[in-house]
Amino acid sequence: MSFLRRLGSQCTPAKFILFPYSTARYALSALCFTAVIGAPVVTAQTLPSGNIDKALKANKINNEALSAVTIPLTGAGKSAYMNADILINPASTMKLVTTYAALELLGPNFQWKTEFFTDGTLKEGVLDGNLYLKGGGDPKLNMERLWLLLRDLRANGVRHISGDLILDRSHFAPPPVSVFDDDKNDLNKPFLVEPDSLLVNFKSQRFVVRGEEGGAQVVMEPPIGSIQIINNVKLKQAKNCNSPLISYVPNDDGHILTLTINGHIAPGCSTQNYLALLDHSRYAAGVVRSIWQEMGGTILGNDMLGATPKDARLLVRAYSPDLVEVIRDINKYSNNTMAKQLFLSIGARFRTAADSDDAVAARRVINDFFTKKKIFTNGFVVENGSGLSRHERISARQLGLMLEAAWKSPYAAEFISSLPIVAMDGTMRRRLRNSQLVGQAHIKTGTLKNVRAIAGYSRDVNGDAWAVVAIINHPQPWGGSAILDQVLLDVYRQPKNISTSTGR
Repeated sequence: MSFLRRLGSQCTPAKFILFPYSTARYALSALCFTAVIGAPVVTAQTLPSGNIDKALKANKINNEALSAVTIPLTGAGKSAYMNADILINPASTMKLVTTYAALELLGPNFQWKTEFFTDGTLKEGVLDGNLYLKGGGDPKLNMERLWLLLRDLRANGVRHISGDLILDRSHFAPPPVSVFDDDKNDLNKPFLVEPDSLLVNFKSQRFVVRGEEGGAQVVMEPPIGSIQIINNVKLKQAKNCNSPLISYVPNDDGHILTLTINGHIAPGCSTQNYLALLDHSRYAAGVVRSIWQEMGGTILGNDMLGATPKDARLLVRAYSPDLVEVIRDINKYSNNTMAKQLFLSIGARFRTAADSDDAVAARRVINDFFTKKKIFTNGFVVENGSGLSRHERISARQLGLMLEAAWKSPYAAEFISSLPIVAMDGTMRRRLRNSQLVGQAHIKTGTLKNVRAIAGYSRDVNGDAWAVVAIINHPQPWGGSAILDQVLLDVYRQPKNISTSTGR
């Protein structure tokens, strides 16, 4: 009985769909895969595997845990596969699906807008009425750009606001928040911040603790009035500044968040930490008030949520960087929140009355997009478009075909340049530094506690281009990066062309 047939006789779709955590359950699921319906049938392993097998054995990872595809885009090479039709968790390589789809569906010059409106009148610097801040889903509305928008409001004559600050977060129809267990769903971690129509600075704050002669000092940036700090940090002599022990304990009553900071630090040393403590509304309102106060302005009313009236008057508007710059941030630095924000932006652009939320709309549109590109979608699951998910699924072949389609896209240059350059920048900056691949490949990485992944484009020794996908799903993927690097090295070490070796 063949290897594939033997495995297929032991499996059911239910065993495949669940993503296990224990080693025993994983062993069954890793072997019990279902070939994607509608996908070309391939042998279990056709990828040249000598060096890869050695790397797998050295890191105690079974061959079935690695799915890989290499597709020649130029030159005379041949495609190669290894477990290419197993549906697997792609981790952050799923961001490639979201960013490529966005380039084609929204366009490379797509921008988001953020606006201030009023329902009142302006006279001698006093806005007699409410100030509406309408979010448009901008993934990159950071402190600097919000400051510029408020500075523009000031330049247009507004000094004091007699009414309320009303936040309009109606641009997205957001899905229910999903639980992600890698970090025990600790929503204070900035990389777990959920998307929002009015996403400001990833709703994150920087806390700097400094050891000074008079005691430990704590600085919060940006300063927000609804956060109160209790500083329990003590000075303690130490030989160096490498190990200050600082802990942050938040207590939120819904109005005031009290943050108790404990620990010790040596004199002359400093440390910093980023936390996302408040919800989107309180954070956005707090930052607006903080910046506006620094500019000498006042807002007499309360912070409210509401829709901008249709007859409200536009005061100022700011546009985001274009999509090309946004996908560069997403892919180079694997920004989860921006990827989720982009995913919902696709949904918001194409939402119909039949779509319950923007995530549903985005899934429908991306599936249709794959079909139009002649990429089979059987078994393909995209939950939030970031890869920070336990439910997202794709096969190495599907992802490889998508990379091939992107290579042929009018926006290929923009897409490829958004990926990290091996040994030079982004999440690949420290990988393969002492190899021949330095600067030769643009590769997106992916990491979850039981996933290691790479996908992107690489050159070989002849200068020909390849699409490369290599993903490990295993309960203990330690050393997985070395295995994936070996796939890239094997692609690079193609037989030299005669014209290349002779210099002709």
